[in-house]
Amino acid sequence: MALEAVERFEPQDRVQAQHRRRLIGFAARHPDALHRSCEAGHLTASAWVVNHDATQGLVLLHRKIGRWLQPGGHADGEGSLAGVALREATEETGIDGLEIWTEPVDIDVHLFVSRKRSEPDHLHFDVRFLVRAPRHAATRGNHESEELRWIRYDELTEPELGLDASTRRLARYGFNLAHTLGQRCDE
Repeated sequence: MALEAVERFEPQDRVQAQHRRRLIGFAARHPDALHRSCEAGHLTASAWVVNHDATQGLVLLHRKIGRWLQPGGHADGEGSLAGVALREATEETGIDGLEIWTEPVDIDVHLFVSRKRSEPDHLHFDVRFLVRAPRHAATRGNHESEELRWIRYDELTEPELGLDASTRRLARYGFNLAHTLGQRCDE
């Protein structure tokens, strides 16, 4: 089930195509890739959460990692990566009524390095979705984040946020797709 969404995903650039190939290959070699017990790496899912009119996206200052990121987390055996992204976004933002708006918008493979060395370094194979918040959504966050912040497209390169290239790529694709979908809804 998890790989169906990845196989349907149509990469928009060379980086996405490379990450898609790596994820499919890894999953073929590791039947336990949905579980954290797969020490070499495992599947994760995350969300680019946009406000209802898609003019802002939500980032959180991750307590464990100490960086601004999109909400997301481990599959923990769940085969529906869209469900994982929605669950993690709801838990980490505290927003009720979030909705998955699309099929995956991005795929990323990155090395997770634990700052506290509580676990070995390993790969995260992250499947990313566009998620829309309801009108007048209020954020509450949880223990995983120090702060939540709504940002506009033009703030993606703000030095204060220090968003990495992967998060900026997700945000650009998410904002662009949300804008296109929003225009279709208005027609």
